[in-house]
Amino acid sequence: MPRFGIAAKEDTALNTRVILVRHGESTFNVERRVQGHCDQSFLTERGQADARRVGQSLVGIPFNAAYCSPLQRAQQTARLILETAQPNQELSLRLSDNLKEINLSEWEGMLFQEIQDRFPDLYEIWRDHPHDLQMTRDTPEGKETFYPVRSLFEQAQQFWDETLPNHLSETILVVAHSGINRALIGAALGMDSHHYRQMDQSNCGINVLNFPAGSSEPAQLESLNLTAHLGQKVPKPRAGQSGIRMLLVRHGETQWNREKRFQGQIDVPLNETGHRQAAEVAQYLNDVPIHRAVTSPMLRPKQTAEAIVALHPGVELENHDGLKEINHGLWEGKLEAEIEAEYGAELKQWQRSPETVQMPEGENLQQVWERSAATWDEIVRSTAIADNLAEGMVTTVVVVAHDAVNKAILCHIMGWGPEYFWRFKQGNGAVSVIDYPHGADGDAILRASNITTGDSVLDQTAAGAL
Repeated sequence: MPRFGIAAKEDTALNTRVILVRHGESTFNVERRVQGHCDQSFLTERGQADARRVGQSLVGIPFNAAYCSPLQRAQQTARLILETAQPNQELSLRLSDNLKEINLSEWEGMLFQEIQDRFPDLYEIWRDHPHDLQMTRDTPEGKETFYPVRSLFEQAQQFWDETLPNHLSETILVVAHSGINRALIGAALGMDSHHYRQMDQSNCGINVLNFPAGSSEPAQLESLNLTAHLGQKVPKPRAGQSGIRMLLVRHGETQWNREKRFQGQIDVPLNETGHRQAAEVAQYLNDVPIHRAVTSPMLRPKQTAEAIVALHPGVELENHDGLKEINHGLWEGKLEAEIEAEYGAELKQWQRSPETVQMPEGENLQQVWERSAATWDEIVRSTAIADNLAEGMVTTVVVVAHDAVNKAILCHIMGWGPEYFWRFKQGNGAVSVIDYPHGADGDAILRASNITTGDSVLDQTAAGAL
């Protein structure tokens, strides 16, 4: 298992920030061939253009170092990003074998359809249980049997162990591949190889990870698989995909967010910035087909949801009490500084081990987990039943809720408990994308998380209290 403990609160001032990017579209991507360690694939014209778009989106972010897979499709991407993002700064590109793509030695160079036809049993394992796939590889001692996905997670952990101590409180760029990127994110968050397929990586998608500097604690996933810089506001469903797409939105900013005052179940409205964020996320999702909308009945998410559905005539807004924010009890209405003075030990415990805290006269996270997960599953199931999904059809549902509730839902779809609470960041007005390609009874896939609609790929929304 990865050697990370429990994450701390969302204070990124001293964090090591990692901008993690997948390479651009390659010739093998277009041909639908397995790449892996094979280095015959290179960027298409679109892949090169998208790499420059990544660079444009990263202008103004100062990098202290840049790391890259030695495979040419990743190197091409990294050099184009740096040339565009920092044209006047010469930053040497550090190549690392630990950033190479997954080793699928027996399949590399083959068409996916050919593999499916020739090795149906192995392909089924790769598709449904990739961590159990076994292959053989050449070693100095001869051929050996290994597990490609499990080995990839070990490789990812080794990269973090060797790299992070050299970049305390710095920002680094890492450019690699779909499989290794998923393993890097998974290892950073404390996941194992069973979760390999639960997070997506698009060509030239951007991920942001924050590691507590000088600590062995796990990272916080600020954002996953951002694609707006490529002209894709949300990642496209896979070709031929049917099923359910859930868009999970956090409400816009309130004055209490700005003041770092605990809200909980006190019904605080959006402030001016919050109304602007609600309008921005509504416009952002304007050309995304939405078939259903559900909101917490509290004023701040309801105002955000109303702005969204106003641009989708015919969609009726549903309220669900199970989406209400955590009840902070006696902390509600108090500034963080006031809570620190009165409940110092409990606040520190909330920031370090939130799953152990019982809010005075309020809820604990286990209660929030249970009602949030039950509500989410109910919405997904009722959507599947109501729409009787046709082949190739994706039904899209927007759900608008709160910081703690959204984090609980994101952790729930990953199979995590309350001890993982701080792993995900949720900015005001941010969108996360969760797909159920096989309907309500299938596994959920996190396609993107914490898409904020500002000009920066970094989340610059208020870091206020809950």
